[in-house]
Amino acid sequence: HFGIYSLYVMFFPQLVAGPIERPQNILHQFYEKHQFSYANLSQGLRMMIWGFFKKVVIADNLGQIIDPVFSAPHTLSAGWLALGSALFAIQIYCDFSGYSDIAIGVAKLFGVDLPENFNWPYLARNIQDFWQRWHISLGNWMRNYLYIPLGGNQVSPSRLYFNLVVVFLLSALWHGATWSFIFWGAYHGLFLVLERLFLLKWLGKLPKLIQVVFTFVVVLFGWVFFRVEHLNDAFAYIGAMFHTEGHWQVPAAEVVLMTVIASVFA
Repeated sequence: HFGIYSLYVMFFPQLVAGPIERPQNILHQFYEKHQFSYANLSQGLRMMIWGFFKKVVIADNLGQIIDPVFSAPHTLSAGWLALGSALFAIQIYCDFSGYSDIAIGVAKLFGVDLPENFNWPYLARNIQDFWQRWHISLGNWMRNYLYIPLGGNQVSPSRLYFNLVVVFLLSALWHGATWSFIFWGAYHGLFLVLERLFLLKWLGKLPKLIQVVFTFVVVLFGWVFFRVEHLNDAFAYIGAMFHTEGHWQVPAAEVVLMTVIASVFA
């Protein structure tokens, strides 16, 4: 049905930022008759309000703190740079998941169910777990249209590692054709390979909290490459984080914010 298919292609709640929905999961909903529902209205508005709060109140205001940090990292202490990277992790999560919540809420007003796109990704216990929680619809798309056609895990170990790196390099190019994005994709692909080689077994012996913290730190360094425009800037930023000149000066404000961050994701 050309009209139903066109509605799927142009369904505005998910048109720009996702979630990415496959046709077999949503086309049948457009054939159904949808009556006005107060339950859908209430649920949809709650999702939208929560999404706007994350996007406008949290992400946009954090951006005013983060932008100066990344624009002039050489002028700040290592503590502020570490804090800036941690706040950017929160900003990008609230920004992107906020958009997804708004899209899911708007679709719900029409009685259309879109899939969950984020599932507490910073509570992941390893990188594989992180990518099963972060931008879930994109992960499913990459698995179905890239990873599985390449052979998935039904191949030799060396080919499996190759498949993982290729998929994340292509995911990086999907975000932007810059060396910093490409490095970010290779970085995550490398950690997925390391997890299959030995890292998962090593992490499995540690307490859950240590696994979560370790994974968050790995993701944190990756976000630096995602945030900057040039690859050299990312290396310079990370290098400055470890340039303590004999000690690490952490202002009181940083201690408070870091405590808040830890309480949110612990």
